[in-house]
Amino acid sequence: MDDTPPPDAIPSPTDRARERLDGTPLRDHDLRSRLQQLGVRHRHLEKRLAGALRTDVSGLEVMDHLIALGPTTPSTLAARLGTSTAAMSLVLNRLEDAGHITRERHPADGRKLVVTAAAASTDRAWALISPQTDAIDRLIAAYTPEQQDLVEGFLDAVLALYDDAERRLSAERNAP
Repeated sequence: MDDTPPPDAIPSPTDRARERLDGTPLRDHDLRSRLQQLGVRHRHLEKRLAGALRTDVSGLEVMDHLIALGPTTPSTLAARLGTSTAAMSLVLNRLEDAGHITRERHPADGRKLVVTAAAASTDRAWALISPQTDAIDRLIAAYTPEQQDLVEGFLDAVLALYDDAERRLSAERNAP
């Protein structure tokens, strides 16, 4: 028996794009649209979180790295985030002006600076995002180990596809 949906049941790329952006209810079994909607909603959540912290999305991304990985140099941050050191300096200036970070001389090499997330900003970020991460943890815990394995396998495969696309687009950017 062929489980392929009839051609009229497969949404066109235009329909998928509209549904992804306009809030149209998603079709049953349309996992791709759900993944796209997850990305859209994640970006919206990042914007709201950045706004609540009185920074921008670039600043939030830097804060995320500093909170998760600890103090580091501006050049290391720039490399991790794939941006120039000049652009990173602008983001760090905004974060420092807002009191979200400190910059101090490196203890072993006084020519370098070390960037650290301010404790109050770290606490505020955790307070804002913890309800969401805690809810996700509870949702995951409600699934059986077998269900978690299935979801994990699917998400790992999707992540691999994203990694492949990123490499392909990076090579395209660097092509003559």
